[in-house]
Amino acid sequence: MQIPLITTRAYAGADAERLTRDGLPGVLARVLAARGVRQGSELQYPLTAMLPYADMKNIEAAATHLSDAIQQQKRLLIVGDYDADGATASAVGVRALRAMGANIDFLVPNRFDFGYGLTPEIVQVAAKSQPDLIITVDNGIASVDGVAAATRLGIDVIVTDHHLPGAILPKARCIVNPNQPACGFASKAIAGVGVMFYVVLATRAELRRRGFFADAQPNLANLLDLVALGTVADVVKLDANNRLLVEQGMRRIRAGRACAGINALLHVAGRNPALATSYDLGFLLGPRLNAAGRLQDISLGIECLLTDDPQRALAIARQLDQLNRERRNIERD
Repeated sequence: MQIPLITTRAYAGADAERLTRDGLPGVLARVLAARGVRQGSELQYPLTAMLPYADMKNIEAAATHLSDAIQQQKRLLIVGDYDADGATASAVGVRALRAMGANIDFLVPNRFDFGYGLTPEIVQVAAKSQPDLIITVDNGIASVDGVAAATRLGIDVIVTDHHLPGAILPKARCIVNPNQPACGFASKAIAGVGVMFYVVLATRAELRRRGFFADAQPNLANLLDLVALGTVADVVKLDANNRLLVEQGMRRIRAGRACAGINALLHVAGRNPALATSYDLGFLLGPRLNAAGRLQDISLGIECLLTDDPQRALAIARQLDQLNRERRNIERD
């Protein structure tokens, strides 16, 4: 029998000592310190501990532009990515902005026909629906040519992304990306869905400042199940802010407050929502969404996350489950 290789993670002694002073046992303190936890308060996850959206470069300008577009009833179009992070980010954007009164739809390029991101080719497809504003989610930081093509057609572009930028940034109306130069947002590991969640938080705050909401404003915390799914499925580092977002989303899923699509995906995976864990998001739900983007069209996955009809969600989830079986067979062959 092969003996498993045991490795020792390096950790900061000062962090382990601080965690011990905060009441954690020595072994657990060293384990957590090795995973980047610096103090006991990081193991508490109130929403009030979220990093403030104002720390994200250009987010208030993006919120202002989106608020103007909503009030003027301009046509908005989300252009997403074809993986689970892109699907959840698209769903967060559509759900939140529709709840704020936006005229919004989504478009995801078929990877086989249009490649990745906001390419000039996908701009031509998008232009058929005559949008006034394109919002990229989980892509766009490298779409120099695509943004230029949209601009030539008179379409504004707001880029929301989390990928590392290249030497040249696209000339968009706004770029919201914590990894762009001079952005002070501390969580550089935030997923694309997390960036979009912060953008809609800032937009709601701007509309609230304008007195836009005559009745109750939308409760965006209800979208944290989607944020948790996209964050875990994208395998980003679970720093303190990402852990908070995932924990809050998991609480909603286990409490029976997830969207119909997540409940349906858990059902076809044979999992009880009340007992759901991050394993379910990363190894069961994420692959079923990703299978649609790899074999057909991630729009099917986004539709699953957008519908509020449990029966429709279950029907789509079964299609996604079948696609995932096909994907596994292809990989096995």
